[in-house]
Amino acid sequence: MENLVILDIGSNSVRMAINQIQQDGSYREIKRVKSSSRLSEGMGKQKLLQEVAMSRTIQSLKDFKTVYSRYDSIHVIGIATAAVRQAKNQLVFLERVKKEIGIDVVVLSGDKEAYYDYLGVVNRLGIKNCLILDIGGASCELIAVKKGENTNLISIPFGAVNLSERFHLSDRVSGSNLFNAQFHIRKEYDKISWLNQSRRQPLVLLGGANRTLARINRKRQQMTRIDAIHGYHLSSEQVNRTFLNLLKGNLKRRSSIPGLESDRADIIIGGLLPLMVLMESINSRKVYFSESGVREGIITEYVNKKYRNQN
Repeated sequence: MENLVILDIGSNSVRMAINQIQQDGSYREIKRVKSSSRLSEGMGKQKLLQEVAMSRTIQSLKDFKTVYSRYDSIHVIGIATAAVRQAKNQLVFLERVKKEIGIDVVVLSGDKEAYYDYLGVVNRLGIKNCLILDIGGASCELIAVKKGENTNLISIPFGAVNLSERFHLSDRVSGSNLFNAQFHIRKEYDKISWLNQSRRQPLVLLGGANRTLARINRKRQQMTRIDAIHGYHLSSEQVNRTFLNLLKGNLKRRSSIPGLESDRADIIIGGLLPLMVLMESINSRKVYFSESGVREGIITEYVNKKYRNQN
């Protein structure tokens, strides 16, 4: 038996998942921890990771190491996504992680991140025809799935944090800022030639902003387990009503909405805008939520390789 530890350094949060893997290749998650370290905060047009954000993230990794070091037979995989991928000073950060945590972090390309999203979804959710949207802190991944197969994928360099910072969406949102953000997102979508092939397809949603959207609606529906979102679905009308409610008022009002984490209230508008524009662009009428994404895709690949090698 092996304990596979995945450290996922995202743009808004850093996460740890520990999965117990049996000799037959079966596995189950035994620990999951998240820290909202917001690594991409303040990167700006210069695309430089800021000292405070790097230190916050490395402290989270140290806290995680304290936890996973208690387990036997561990194998640690460290990955980083958009913030580190885009950063001009990524080597400075990676060298600090190596020195202070003792792991080599793999920086995923946008396409690789999207591919792992695909693996995680198709192996755990069971939807054969859909468009997957993963909204992170500094990038969005889009993956077209037809008959269970990945037909097209792309990573776009905007997400909850950088959209919120660039278009001033954190507190009270003005009409002009909202329009400019929507225009920017729509312009990027218009460049994707294959996107129209997914018209009227259901959307499968990943990422923190989308999980928040699910939790808000589960809370409103008085469901007992608001975090049990895997396979949960909403109509486009329900999504629109939720977004309009989030737009009302200022940050203080938004922070009081049940189901919305306080540390996400300032980036939730920017985090959901890529979904709102996409639903309109492809005329999607239903969204599904998946708890399986990049980390589950990595586990699937790891287990499959190990199983093949043993046989």
